[in-house]
Amino acid sequence: MLWFDGRLTPGPVPFDLADRGLTLGDGVFDTALARHGRILFEAAHVARLSAATAALGFPVPPERIATAMRALAAAEEGPLAAIRTTITRGAGPRGLAPPAEARPLLFARSAPVAPSLAFAPLTLHATAIRRNETSPAASLKTLGYLDAVLAAGEARAAGFDEALFGNTKGHVACAGTANLFAVIDGVLVTPPLSDGVLPGILRAEVLARAPRLGLSSAERSFDLDALLRAEAVFATNSLRGLAPVTAIGATAFASADHSGVAALVADLRGAMAP
Repeated sequence: MLWFDGRLTPGPVPFDLADRGLTLGDGVFDTALARHGRILFEAAHVARLSAATAALGFPVPPERIATAMRALAAAEEGPLAAIRTTITRGAGPRGLAPPAEARPLLFARSAPVAPSLAFAPLTLHATAIRRNETSPAASLKTLGYLDAVLAAGEARAAGFDEALFGNTKGHVACAGTANLFAVIDGVLVTPPLSDGVLPGILRAEVLARAPRLGLSSAERSFDLDALLRAEAVFATNSLRGLAPVTAIGATAFASADHSGVAALVADLRGAMAP
């Protein structure tokens, strides 16, 4: 199902080939999970996407975003659906300079999600492609995802589920489509946003829930060697929830057996239940 031009539509829609999202990647997106017609962590998804459009100079009101997400979630027949909402600056003249008056285009689509995806384990392949922590786009879910596409193909060819990115300083950054956490010396750590990390919705949930579960947590930089010595590793995103990592390259992890990871899984399962 598709939301376009303020309404639901099942079929193809006209698209302006001068749209800057298509020609320049000038836009942002969000992917949320809908369960039985309800967007999980809706307020956080809407706020992040609206803030991203404001940061790029074509602000879109939260109400407009929420209306599209909710309509798609309500229209889905299955129990679980991925709701991807895309907003571009709209059409513009040739060249890099944006139009004097932006006319943001919002469109969204839904697709069924297999229940088996949630909390399923992952294997990671360290890629030589680097996250650019100096780029303003590093903290936004922009439409320029070619690095992630290429790294994902590399990981699959090597027999792994996801890519693992470092940044230009040699710090671990994230997985291809997820934030990364590790238990190092008894502390739950995740790379800081300044390392080229997206402010994930589930990342924020884990950091908020950890103290209540008796877990010490910190946002700090670490390198691949430190990650490979971790007691447990997991990745988070809105569709997977919390995915225990079972291997990074040739290094195996029993992440799901770690008591802290198990506690977080149980807590998040409750939050993501109907």
